[in-house]
Amino acid sequence: MGKKNSIFENIPIESIGAEGKAIAHVEGKIIFLRNVVPGDIVDVRIKKDKKAYFEGEAVKIKSLSPLRINPLCKYFGLCGGCAWQILDYQQQLKYKEKQVVDQFERIGKIEVKEIFPIIPSPKTIEYRNKIEYSFSDNCWISKEEIESRKKIDRRGSGFHIREYFNRIVNIDKCYLQPEPSNTLRNAIKDFAIKNNYTFYNPINHKGFLRSLIVRTSLSNEVMIILIFGEQDDNRITELLSYIKNYFPQISSIYYAINTKFNDSLNDITFYHYYGEKYIKEKIENITFYIGPKSFFQTNTLQTINLYNKIKEFLKPNRSEIIYDLYCGTGTIGLFLAKSVKKVVGIEIIPEAIEDANLNAKINNITNAKFYQGDVVDILTYDFTKNNEPPDIIIVDPPRSGLHKKLINSIIKILPEKIIYVSCNPATQARDINMLKNYYDLKFIQPFDMFPHTHHVENLVLLSKK
Repeated sequence: MGKKNSIFENIPIESIGAEGKAIAHVEGKIIFLRNVVPGDIVDVRIKKDKKAYFEGEAVKIKSLSPLRINPLCKYFGLCGGCAWQILDYQQQLKYKEKQVVDQFERIGKIEVKEIFPIIPSPKTIEYRNKIEYSFSDNCWISKEEIESRKKIDRRGSGFHIREYFNRIVNIDKCYLQPEPSNTLRNAIKDFAIKNNYTFYNPINHKGFLRSLIVRTSLSNEVMIILIFGEQDDNRITELLSYIKNYFPQISSIYYAINTKFNDSLNDITFYHYYGEKYIKEKIENITFYIGPKSFFQTNTLQTINLYNKIKEFLKPNRSEIIYDLYCGTGTIGLFLAKSVKKVVGIEIIPEAIEDANLNAKINNITNAKFYQGDVVDILTYDFTKNNEPPDIIIVDPPRSGLHKKLINSIIKILPEKIIYVSCNPATQARDINMLKNYYDLKFIQPFDMFPHTHHVENLVLLSKK
């Protein structure tokens, strides 16, 4: 008979493991929980009884850990983000660094003899330069609100509740992005309610107001992109005109119509409504133009630290050729371009390549060339022959890591150095394991790019044996 719904009392929380879940043991079996920290003693209800582990929830905290702090945000535990707010920041750093070591040793089968201490984020709140809010006609309401029997307007904007794709928690203030992010979102919501706009419903896929993206720069430029679930030209113009007139600090306004059943925007057309087509960001002496679809690391201050560390690890010189794979808008390659002979970038998204070429032009960089397409298909013997073989390859892939075919292509090329930047140390460790017969692991440098979450950015330098 399974243990599902069983209650176990006075269980000590021991550590934090993969995906940021806390770890305890019940009857010799590991149990994963959320919203608790090491040192807490809790009563646990078993939610899932798997063969190798339990998943549970803390139904009562009997004793608070000295590592526990009060969450900054009142939506903690309901909103799906910032799940480590209750853990002291120095402890967050400790467990992120531990996560990297664990993944390399467990998945990569690589003994980590040395790792540089994780670099803390320069800011732990209001650090994001891009954020996306969802609008909903069926926002979450509390048990108390239901029992009050008062009529409640369920229209709102905010973030998804963890594990509930169709439920949004209505948020007044979020601490992830500086103003005017909150004021702008709330003003749009209030204007829409006042004018009887419909809000999106992810179950029946109907509703006018669907989502809002806010992008900012260190120079206080602001871009907004409003996503509508229906084509209504009069209301689109009415809302965008209101935003333009009442928020003069906004530099750029775009909008898009998304009638699909999913929220992906890569295949959606963005229409420029007002202001500049780009906002600008600067890293050291390189200026980057950022458009509505541009990929740019979301924590700009920490990105500056990351790129400088890449440069420090590589010690590039004017005789070297760099291939920047998954180059996005060319940020890493362009940052290094003036220190090397040549940069070759490859990226699958056409708009990103357009941005990369624009960024090369505005910075007077003439030794960078960018190619659009799937890097797995493009990186061939003929391609390297035509562009000269690389001395250095830089990869910054999606969370899924490198395709096995691409790893085989890299092995055939055998550049002197590989820089591997990853937001997922598990897939990074897996890929490095496939390269370990050809490369030595020289340096591991974690970065806290996303405070109060379990996510960690990791930088690795590999050197040819």
